[in-house]
This record gives sequence, C-alpha cells and structure tokens, in this order.
Amino acid sequence: MYQYTDKDQKLLNERVDQFRDQTQRFLKGEIADDKYRALRLMNGVYVQTHSPLLRVAGPYGLLSSAQIRKLASIARDYDKNFCHFTTRQNIQFNWPALERIPDMLEELASVQMHAIQTSGNCLRNTTSDQLAGVAKDELEDPRPYCEVIRQLTILHPEFAYLPRKFKIAVSGSAQDRAATHFHDIGLHLVKNDAGEIGFKVLVGGGLGRTPVIGQVIRPFLEKKHLLSYLEAILRVYNIYGRRDNKYRARIKILVREAGLEEVSKKVEAEWALIKDQLEVDEKTFSDMRAQFADPSYETNLGDTPAYIENLANNAAFNTWVKHNTEEHKMAGYRAVYVSLKAPDSPPGDCSDTQLDALADLADTYSFGMIRATHRQNLVLADIKEVDLFALWQKLDALKLATPNIGKATDMICCPGLDYCALANAGSIDVAQSINDALDSMDYIHDLGDLKINISGCMNGCAHQSVGHIGILGVDKKGVEWYQVTLGGSSENDATIGERLGPAVSKEDITPVIKTVLETYLEQRKNEDESFLTTFRRVGVSPFKEKVYAAD
Repeated sequence: MYQYTDKDQKLLNERVDQFRDQTQRFLKGEIADDKYRALRLMNGVYVQTHSPLLRVAGPYGLLSSAQIRKLASIARDYDKNFCHFTTRQNIQFNWPALERIPDMLEELASVQMHAIQTSGNCLRNTTSDQLAGVAKDELEDPRPYCEVIRQLTILHPEFAYLPRKFKIAVSGSAQDRAATHFHDIGLHLVKNDAGEIGFKVLVGGGLGRTPVIGQVIRPFLEKKHLLSYLEAILRVYNIYGRRDNKYRARIKILVREAGLEEVSKKVEAEWALIKDQLEVDEKTFSDMRAQFADPSYETNLGDTPAYIENLANNAAFNTWVKHNTEEHKMAGYRAVYVSLKAPDSPPGDCSDTQLDALADLADTYSFGMIRATHRQNLVLADIKEVDLFALWQKLDALKLATPNIGKATDMICCPGLDYCALANAGSIDVAQSINDALDSMDYIHDLGDLKINISGCMNGCAHQSVGHIGILGVDKKGVEWYQVTLGGSSENDATIGERLGPAVSKEDITPVIKTVLETYLEQRKNEDESFLTTFRRVGVSPFKEKVYAAD
C-alpha cells in the first residue's frame, strides 16, 4: 500500500486547515453561498436532503485496518454509527454537521485519507479491480499505475475546473472487474506481439442519463507515455468539452459529436507537445511497485484436511465458500468477499461495530488490508484456506456472510429519496422489497449470476444501465415510477441494457421483477445458462409479453 511521504502529509494537513478557515468564514456569513459551494465540492462535501454528505476517497479501493478503524470512530462520533460504500470504491457519511466536517477531515488525514476531488468538475478517484494483486487472471498488478495516475491528477491546477467530472479506471486482468468500458478513460494492461506490456486506452465511456461504451483510442501505449497521453486527452477535453450544458459536457458527448477519429487527431497533436517532458522512467514504476509488494505469504501449505472436512460436513460453510470466495494466485489462499447485502440492511452500509470487527479480522487473517468493490461489498484478499472456517463463523455472527455475491440479492443501490436531493424515487425500499420477495436462498442460487442495479434518478449512480436487470426511478407528477432495462453488462462483453417497456408503479415493481425472473427460468436452456446468456438468445420479447400481459 502506498505510504504518504512527509510532503504528502504536509499538503493534506494544510488542506484541512484551509477548508476549516473557509467553513468558519462561510458560517459567519463572510463567504457567499455560491462561492462556498465550489470550495466544499473540492473537499467532498455535498448538500443532501437532510444534511451535508461527506464523500471520502478510497484510492483504487485499498484500505488498511487503521483506516477502517478510523472510519468506525468517525461513524460513531460524527454520524449515525454507519458509513456507506459506493460503486466508485469511496466511502460516504450521510449525517455530518457542516461545522464538524473539518474535524472529520483532520481525523482522516491522521491515517492518510482525505476527501479531495471526490466531487465537483475535476479528476475523481482512480478505480481498479478489487482483486488487483491476487487475481489468477492478472497480467500485472494495476495498483502501482493507479497511484502514479493519482499523483498526477490530485490538485492538478490545469484540470481543477473541467467541463464536467472525469473518471479513470485501470484493469490488469483478463476479466474486466473495473467497468473500464464505462469510464471517461479506461486502461487495460495488455501485451503486444513483441511481448511488451503496455496499455490499451479506451475513451468516451460513461453512464448517467446518456450511457455510452468507451472506444479504443490507442490499442497499445508504452508505459513510459502513460502520464503524457492521459494529459493530452485531458487537455483536448478541457479545450473542446462543452460548458454550455452540463448534460452534454462529458467527454463521451465530445467523442460522439466530433467522432473518435477527430478527437484522436487532436489528442495526438497535444501529445506531441508534451510526451518527452512527461516521460515516466522505469525506476519510477519500479519504486511504485515496491509499495505494493506481496505480503509474506506462506508457501507449501499443502493439504488442509480440516478445511476439506468442514466443506464436506457443513453445508452452510460450503455454500459460503462457493459463492463468496475466489481463487487466489497463491496456492492455499482464497480471496473472501464480505457481503454488505444482508436481507435487512441497506446495500453498501456498514456499521461502526462491523467496521471495528473487520479491522480486527483483517489484522488476524489478511495482513491488515481490506478492499472496497464496485458492487458495494468488501474483500479480505489474502485468507489461508485453513482459516476460512473460523473467519466465516465470525463474519456470520456480524451479519457479513450472506452467501449472495453476484446473485440477485447482491444489488447495487443508490441512496435514492432516503438521502439524495437529486433523486426522483426511492431505491433502498425497492431493494428491500425485492429482497423480501426473494426469500429463499436456494431460489437465489438457482437464478445464478444475476446483477440487479437500482438508481433513484437519471444520474445513474447505481449503474442501472449496465445491470442484467436495471431499475431506474422516475417522477410522474410527484409519484414514484420505475423503468426497467434488461441485458446490460459492465464487464468484457460491455452492453447497455434494453428497455423492457413503459414504466411501472412502485407497487408493481417487485411483482414485475419476479415475473422477469420467472420468465428467465422458463426460457433458459438448462440450469447452467445464465440470465444474460438467455436474454441475448431470446431477446426482450418473452419478458415484455409476460410483464405486460395484463395490459
């Protein structure tokens, strides 16, 4: 994990002092509302329905146990005893008092955390694969490159006021677990014909009210040109991106309106001006890789009879291992998903007591590290198989072992009307209603790999456009209705979901989802055919006929 230098820490401390002064002056009426808005957004502070919201950066999703404990104490001392993990691997506090937020930021700075550039029209948190560094299908660990990018983009003066927010994701694996096709810039570590590792660069992806799949602007970029090429893209966007309409200001609109070829020409011209000045030498990358060196894994673990016996004799443990753990690059280890989707809990929420317990578990079993995922769960990435049973028992006691990762109840869900001032409709209560309807874990497992994403407005924070089943809250004369899309995917086979038909009322949305799932079971060829495969084979018509049959 990257460790801050004295220079990093000094900058962070000074930023906290600066924002404390700005906030105090605002509360005294010395700074106008509109001017303070820009200042608070640069420090991750939103105004929500009931209170301010503080969004904390979780760079590429990696957190230490000390940082997790700090989140727990902040949840206790400044909030309502919980925090929320987002789809961008960030952490949100929903109930802070504005005058106390500088104190929260000071506490975060004490463990090398901050909220800089987690909001506003700037370069946001660089995200990556939650299994980075341990995945068996990984070409190379992407996190050192994420950190190099973070250091370029944090407080970059040229890009402090972009036309709109800008997001970068990096993947180093064969399977894209970072949704790189739906970022402003997506980077894939790839190997060329000469055996060299570099980056495939995608540009112009995004979700929200205009979902777009990113396009390849450069099939292979040498590592040494990483920063210069990214800066060239950003310069072109900063110059040509629209500022007259915030709904048309993202780079995806620029690429669509100007065309990839024209944008590429402009990028190449800018790149020619700076590529030699921003070249990254191998020592810089090598030094950064050292910050992410493997922990002290045990080798030659051999057979673990107790683990095999527990799998054979405990059905609940066996089910959890099957659905909530992943293969690890090291023999004798597995990566464990911590489900933040217990049936009676809002998706992505984690209490202070759970956070403290997770920090202890990370120290005991996983080298003191925890990762946040894009689906609002957590990962303990380095668990010895022999320790899995004890870990499962402890997670189960904490209500963090629901065996539903990648299943229908592992829903992505935005805060919706419960918190968000932008929302048109509720999300959390819809997720709860669907959860209640899917009350049989056997049924949930029978449905197989199935991603349901629920957003309360067109901003699409829950990525409903790329859910296998997407649910979007819309307002109809002050009444909550929901639009359903089917067949989306944010992985290698990136696809934007197809609209099922007219929006349905709030009272009908859960029965509609049940009908969609029953139709899938009727239409699939066999138990191994996934929802997405079935949908792509049969199309939307069978689902539409069943859902709107009564009409």
